[in-house]
Amino acid sequence: MQRYFIVLILVFSSITAAFAQFSAQEIIDKTIEKAGGSRYDNAIVHFVFRGKQYRSKRGEGVYELERFVEGIKGLTHDVISNSGLKRTIENCPVKVADSLVTRISDGVNSVHYFASLPYGLNAPAVHKKLIGESSINGVSYYKIKVTFNQEGGGTDFEDEFMYWIHKKNFTVDYLAYKYAVNEGGIRFREAYNPRIVNGIRFVDYKNYKTDDLTTPLYNLDKLFENKKLKLLSKIELEDIYVYIERDCC
Repeated sequence: MQRYFIVLILVFSSITAAFAQFSAQEIIDKTIEKAGGSRYDNAIVHFVFRGKQYRSKRGEGVYELERFVEGIKGLTHDVISNSGLKRTIENCPVKVADSLVTRISDGVNSVHYFASLPYGLNAPAVHKKLIGESSINGVSYYKIKVTFNQEGGGTDFEDEFMYWIHKKNFTVDYLAYKYAVNEGGIRFREAYNPRIVNGIRFVDYKNYKTDDLTTPLYNLDKLFENKKLKLLSKIELEDIYVYIERDCC
């Protein structure tokens, strides 16, 4: 009997050790490195999303996130940077009403955030927690919960995210989030069409939803497996171009 308990303890210890092999921070670090690592810090990225052009530039704590939209007044150019929002129409500066600043900034930020994942997961305002492991369609994943500080977390700092990270490949294959704006909602995204452009990994997403806003994010993987989520849209990046200013790799 004593030998039996010793065996159980050893088995339990080995399982615990396997689960605790990496911390949430180590998993995110490996995932960012897999997707492009330090190349993000020196990259100028162009892409098209739903007919609008986007451009991002980052380096040494300075960033510019841009959007270009053709309209009846000409080309509208929005720039979000360390100093805030600036808008021009046909290269002429335009004063943005205070009531629109947050909406415009959030719209530009959101597109760039998802396009550059997992890069943003190491921002200072991000809290990461490894809550367990799961299997989706026979593939094993780490489940990482992400929340944000109010300071530095943006206007949507109360939003909650969940990331399913491949245990061997360290890629974000699925993600989910709960948001509060516009009466709130829950989304679950399935990554597809991965490709490497000048050393940086990009994916598209199938975007699903559930109407039950009481659903915990960590349960969405099983709902997805059981085909209980509704396909809402596809998130597709087109015409991606990446220029590395200082190729350090």
